[in-house]
Amino acid sequence: MRSDLEILRGLAARLRGTDGFSADPREVFDELRRASAGGIADYAGITYERIAAETGVFWPCPAEDHPGTPRPFLDRFPTPDGRARFLPVEHRPPDEDVDAEYPLYLTTGRVLAHYQSGAQTRRIASLNAAAPEGFVELHPDLAERLDVTHGERLRVIGRRGETEAPARVSAAIRPDTVFMPFHWPGVNLLTNPALDPVSRMPEFKVCAVRVERAR
Repeated sequence: MRSDLEILRGLAARLRGTDGFSADPREVFDELRRASAGGIADYAGITYERIAAETGVFWPCPAEDHPGTPRPFLDRFPTPDGRARFLPVEHRPPDEDVDAEYPLYLTTGRVLAHYQSGAQTRRIASLNAAAPEGFVELHPDLAERLDVTHGERLRVIGRRGETEAPARVSAAIRPDTVFMPFHWPGVNLLTNPALDPVSRMPEFKVCAVRVERAR
């Protein structure tokens, strides 16, 4: 199985430009050290040897004799006056609310066995056995209304796309909401990329969908 770096190098080769696309992790990490030198996240003083010897080194670490920074911003924040910026937060509804066509909220999240896209954890047989595929978690009242049983394959449809997964009936979720883990392809076809006006974080955690039996 190829590493991520080997995949990137292979893509570069198909575009006829492999220069600068090393598949050697140490060489890529050394490039990161050079590129980050002098910045807020300075890796210049972090080497493979130090990581092994010290069980990890915290950035910023501008030189190999620097101890690292386990607690960044202890003395000042990266603002002109060194002070943190606090902004008041007021509740606002989701950018995309439910309606007659898309009457359910979809929220996404994690399961214990997998990490992020699952590109690493799905290579481990025991983790795959613990969580072999995604699912649609829905409340028993909603399952009854849709005439859906546990394990039945469902289609989740939103304004930007659709995906399929088996039903997982659970009283742990609200009747107006369904949950899907984002470790498998397809889920993020549904999510809403609307941005928070201050932090610019995308609103991936809530959008409007409808659920029906898969054909």
